[in-house]
Amino acid sequence: MTLLKLSFIPLMAGLFVLTLLQQFAFGHGMSEAEKQAIIEGGNLIYLWIGATHMLGGYDHLMFVFGIIFFLTSFRDIVKYVTAFTLGHSITLIFATYNGIQLNYFLIDAVIALSVCYIAFANLDGFRKYLSVKPPNMMLMIIGLGLIHGFGLSTRLQALPLSEDSLLLNIISFNAGIELGQITALAGMLVLVAFWKKSQSFATHSRIANFMLIAAGLMLCLMQLHDFTQSSEPEKLIASTTGAPGILATEAVADTINSKKTQTSQRKDSITITIPARGSKEYKLLFDKGAMIEYSWKSDSEELFFDFHGEPAGDTSGYFESFKKGTEKVSSGSLTAPFRGSIGWYWKNNSSKPVDIVLKTKGNYKKIDS
Repeated sequence: MTLLKLSFIPLMAGLFVLTLLQQFAFGHGMSEAEKQAIIEGGNLIYLWIGATHMLGGYDHLMFVFGIIFFLTSFRDIVKYVTAFTLGHSITLIFATYNGIQLNYFLIDAVIALSVCYIAFANLDGFRKYLSVKPPNMMLMIIGLGLIHGFGLSTRLQALPLSEDSLLLNIISFNAGIELGQITALAGMLVLVAFWKKSQSFATHSRIANFMLIAAGLMLCLMQLHDFTQSSEPEKLIASTTGAPGILATEAVADTINSKKTQTSQRKDSITITIPARGSKEYKLLFDKGAMIEYSWKSDSEELFFDFHGEPAGDTSGYFESFKKGTEKVSSGSLTAPFRGSIGWYWKNNSSKPVDIVLKTKGNYKKIDS
């Protein structure tokens, strides 16, 4: 019985960390149903999505778990968790309201390292292994909270937000984040309180914190790997005019998987409206080796753009970016490196709609024809 009792706690801690890691693919993602709901819904929808988003945010929850690990008084728990909440709320609201976007792979890599930091601090690693005085924990938690807020903001900005009630939408989402955090925190406190009753807590807590460090390093490496394999992830942002990615996915699934795209020589000119604080994607189908000449021009604001393509039949989410930047005008030519869909993603961070005139000439097939 003693052996079983000693083995139970680290086993539960291990299962907790592994469960979080298994959520890796979904921790920040939002389902198509959630995307459509936030396009259509009011502030209660933002509140709900914020709460469920935090409950699936493995890296944020691991960080909170590390914060409360050795805290014994309710006052200290409230103080440090509030510091973290203050930090991530500031950047979530500020960055989203001002349209500040950072590469979420890099942000998530830093967030993963913050998990390593808090676990290392729990082990008194600065004194034991580095022989230095540890940084002020309160200031570090606030600072790392600011970084976590950028991670949350990149995901909120992955959806079109209402210009008329933008701040209220952001605040509702943030309130949902805090509700989710409180719910998760309550469960963690019960787990830790039960764990501390074990005589082996001191030993097994060290093991658990080393596991948190290992998990944080693994997540950091995974995010850095994804960063090197992808171009700007902002191409995943939804359009306010329809289901996200519809041109590149559901509407062309049968066509793009056929043996021949059956492209033809053609010349087109199209006007595309990019909604305020929104985005849009326009795709064409190409056979390998087919050529295109193109140009597009904004009627007012500069736009972030990503000229990219996805191979036909690929299910890994891979895409190749050919050209990207923030411009009012762009032009060029391309020989398709594979059979599949190639096109443009535009993101409008301004407060008014922008019209684009896109001109194309070459061997391709229009997806919506």
